[in-house]
Amino acid sequence: MLWVKAFHIIFMVTWFAGLFYLPRLFVYHADAKDEASNQRFKIMERKLYYGITTPGAIITIILGFWLIHMMGYGILSAFWLQAKLALVTILVVYHLYCGKLLKDFKNDNNRHGHVWYRWFNEFPVIVLIAVILLVELQPY
Repeated sequence: MLWVKAFHIIFMVTWFAGLFYLPRLFVYHADAKDEASNQRFKIMERKLYYGITTPGAIITIILGFWLIHMMGYGILSAFWLQAKLALVTILVVYHLYCGKLLKDFKNDNNRHGHVWYRWFNEFPVIVLIAVILLVELQPY
């Protein structure tokens, strides 16, 4: 079980690295003025989203459910785990919304400025802090 937990954490770090960096790329992309930069950001965003962030998310979630299976489904009655799973669900929605924003940039249809993306970029930090506190402190 420790191996599964270790790889769950490793891929969670991979997922969050992508969720931290992708909106930061959106900040710079929204501020880009020339076509060469626009094309460069499109490539970087696509590779990050599909090559790192999405596989990290999928493997994290699979390993998380494997851990629940290994601990027994009775663990699902623990409030801390219910709260964590709710936050993971919200994070998946955030992840998918990043994919929508990526497509908007791909189609040159971005509707937000760099300041909006700077604020948008902070959301996964809050989720990460909450998830870590829930898992480590296991309140309730």
